[in-house]
Amino acid sequence: MWLPGWPGHQKAQGKARSSHQRKAKLLIDEQMLTLVKEKLRLRWSPKQISTWLKLNHTASVSAETIYHYIYLLPRGELKKELISYLRHRKPLRGSRKTEGRKRGVIPDMISIEERPAEVADRTVPGHWEADLIIGKDHQSAIGTIVERQTRYVLIVHLKAKDAESVRIAFAKKLRQLPASLRKTFTYDQGKEMSQHKEFAISTGMKVYFCHPHSPWERGTCENTNMLIRGFFPKGTDFNTVSAQKVNWVQHALNERPRQTLGFKTPKEVLNKLILSFAANKLPLFGNRKVFSGCMGLLIIFSMLEDSRVKVSAHTQEGTIAAQ
Repeated sequence: MWLPGWPGHQKAQGKARSSHQRKAKLLIDEQMLTLVKEKLRLRWSPKQISTWLKLNHTASVSAETIYHYIYLLPRGELKKELISYLRHRKPLRGSRKTEGRKRGVIPDMISIEERPAEVADRTVPGHWEADLIIGKDHQSAIGTIVERQTRYVLIVHLKAKDAESVRIAFAKKLRQLPASLRKTFTYDQGKEMSQHKEFAISTGMKVYFCHPHSPWERGTCENTNMLIRGFFPKGTDFNTVSAQKVNWVQHALNERPRQTLGFKTPKEVLNKLILSFAANKLPLFGNRKVFSGCMGLLIIFSMLEDSRVKVSAHTQEGTIAAQ
């Protein structure tokens, strides 16, 4: 029997951590990544690049790390380009060690590296990050969807966490918003987003996937998850949590002043954006019919938020502690 804590187990854990660190090295060091790409475009092999870096830049990046970086990129133009520079231009890299892992790869992913620059600098609203918060014994979950510019959060009550259930629930929540606020959607490589093509069609959003083991690429969502954990600690069984309570927490967070927003609330910032679209002749909405829908959305937001407060305001503490 092989138990955690035995020398063999500790050795395996060390190897796994080392592998993840090697994969992350190129992602963190942008200067090194630029050098690697330059040499790949000159048709240098990963082995030649690795040796050259060691001799000329005292940088230690193995050829295997470079291969890992290229082949673990989600589908997109960058991946196609870098593979085309290799001598053996295979779309997949065969290996006995990785053969079993390929079964879990989501097909046709588009890399976060293909995402528009406006997403990173938060100059334009409508770009969202999402994740699941997993409950007790991995048997339940809720969904988190956060708008990057306003920090407005949508918390999704889930009946199940399989791909179809997540797709339907996420899409239903996002379709409450106007199309101009549904531009991109960034997710990790969890299997629950394997139906991303159907999700993109139903929401009109472009879906991008982060690199493996790179939670910092969805930093806004990770931070929001920590705030949500203040209401739902680890070990919460979300199967016993009502949709009403989930909506209450969503309201509480969207009404909380945030330092990064100049101590405005996410709801205030989002509503101001919607009103600005209307005041500017709706350049993002296009016509009077959508204008009416936009104003109706503000009313709906207010009614929903107010009703959630009224339901639980008289027993605010009890609502959080209950269930």
